[in-house]
Amino acid sequence: MKLIHKFRQNAYNFLLDVNSGSVHLVDDIAYDVLDYYELGEKAALEGLLNNYKSEDIKTAFEELKELEKAGVFYSDDIFPNTDLFLSRKPVVKAMCLHMAHDCNLKCKYCFAGQGDFNGPKGLMSFEVGQKALDYLIANSGNRRNLEVDFFGGEPLLNFEVVKQLVEYGNSKAEENGKNFRFTITTNGVLLDDEKIEYINKYMHNVVLSLDGRKEINDNMRLTLNDKGSYDLIVPKFQKLISQRSNDKFYYIRGTFTRHNMDFGKDVLHFRDMGFELTSMEPVVDHNDNEYALKPEDIEKVNAEYDRFAKDYLEIRKTDKNFKFFHYMIDLSGGPCAIKRISGCGAALEYLAITPDGDIYPCHQFVGNEDFKMANLFDEKIDFPVQITDQFSACNVETKEDCKTCWAKFYCSGGCHANAYNFNGTVMKPYRQGCDMQKKRIECAIMVEAALKLEEMEKEN
Repeated sequence: MKLIHKFRQNAYNFLLDVNSGSVHLVDDIAYDVLDYYELGEKAALEGLLNNYKSEDIKTAFEELKELEKAGVFYSDDIFPNTDLFLSRKPVVKAMCLHMAHDCNLKCKYCFAGQGDFNGPKGLMSFEVGQKALDYLIANSGNRRNLEVDFFGGEPLLNFEVVKQLVEYGNSKAEENGKNFRFTITTNGVLLDDEKIEYINKYMHNVVLSLDGRKEINDNMRLTLNDKGSYDLIVPKFQKLISQRSNDKFYYIRGTFTRHNMDFGKDVLHFRDMGFELTSMEPVVDHNDNEYALKPEDIEKVNAEYDRFAKDYLEIRKTDKNFKFFHYMIDLSGGPCAIKRISGCGAALEYLAITPDGDIYPCHQFVGNEDFKMANLFDEKIDFPVQITDQFSACNVETKEDCKTCWAKFYCSGGCHANAYNFNGTVMKPYRQGCDMQKKRIECAIMVEAALKLEEMEKEN
């Protein structure tokens, strides 16, 4: 199926050829001629003669024809048959280890029931974590680099076991020709000098949870005694990143809600505090919660994405180290084909492990017994086909809402858990998420294109 998308962003006219991934900057005439391209040159002349000269319309039409001949406009579907990808035997490449089903904050929007995933509180033992790492190595096929995220609740509540698992994992990796890349996601409450030093030495990535401005953060991210957490954790985060080497990653990761739909200000606040790698995700919750984003809010949210994209572009012109995750995009290549059509690999390449050793498709399905796949201590681990078949059949070419969507190869169909929680099936994407994602992609394309144009102008 041939798919194109045109949009205006920050005074630029963009043409995106979906199947090839080619992005073109076009003038106003070509932008308007696009509406008539399938109908032919005659239709374009009849429809646009009041606005443009006939020779200019013809020239624009011919230029689009040349792009089509070159295979970068109106190109054929690059995945006419996904069976080749989906019939492969998946290998597990990533695991989320729930080190603690408990937390020392009580964030209002927490999808994990404030840390316990709506079940009994508990900490993962070394034995369970050891089993998990062994399973990952044994089922990773020829893949060398394996990803492990120490997650919660709050994983620092179980930090001694985290350290034991890092030591064990690295020793087993060396024996088996593998390489573990460890990540830890933390709210920062328990950070101290010893933990900061250890994390900066052994964690390939660290995700630091903070919602931006003090008043925004402290409204949503409360300590157990109902105090704000901002003053407690910010100095620790700043100390951690100040001591972190350039060959390792981190993200300061926030959540915006209905209370801060001007979230661009929170991202700028991150920058003011010295954080260079930033992320700000929309809250996902049902509309009966007062902080949840509602359908009528999306227009305002997208207007903020538009507004902040202009600020971000100006920052990036002089500060290339500052990054906002949603505006990071690779126009020259992007993810591999399999990831582009099927996304995160939940239940197939990515698994979540609870403190008791239960296996789920991902961390967001934990606690939903319908998606419990097995337990690490089962005599034989054999995942139910009614679960794995759902995920293996789920991709942008099988989801009806995704087949004709221009953004499908950027979002890969969206989050499976959000789709299920709002629609009762992983096959129907979460609509509000789609609407925001498309706007973010447009903004990201604009920023990247504008920066490349500036580079070209400097070179000339």
